[in-house]
Amino acid sequence: MADSEVIDSDEQLGATHVARGVSRLFYRQTLIGQTEVTLGNGRRADIMAIDARGQIVIVEIKVSRADLLGDRKWPDYLDYCDRFYWAVPAGFDLDLCARAELQPEISGLIVADPYDAAIVREAADQNLTAARRKAETLRFARRAAARLLAAEDPHLAGFD
Repeated sequence: MADSEVIDSDEQLGATHVARGVSRLFYRQTLIGQTEVTLGNGRRADIMAIDARGQIVIVEIKVSRADLLGDRKWPDYLDYCDRFYWAVPAGFDLDLCARAELQPEISGLIVADPYDAAIVREAADQNLTAARRKAETLRFARRAAARLLAAEDPHLAGFD
């Protein structure tokens, strides 16, 4: 799907439900995440999470076949994380996620619903460079603090 295309409301609701389930799974695994995270290259990850060791995980949510198979930008995320996952809703055709162009040898797979999620295929560890890890961790922390401040004082909105 092109960045300029509009996502219909059913897909948006599905993506919101998947994000919630993934976030709950990650929280139990001490991975703290944020949604809609702009990376240093300008791409926007659906979820970025950091674990207690500082490892960065990026999750790209796909709720339709066309969205999954039409995504040509996802390799741009790989230089910004230690592990990369696809997340799909329960009932999604998982065979699609095993296609060679989606690099199942490195990309993990999570199945989620609004209440929980399960890792179906672990992601390969890509070992992010120290300089990139520091830059993205700082960006993550600043974004989280700015979002908290904006929630407390809506007049401060605008930072991302």
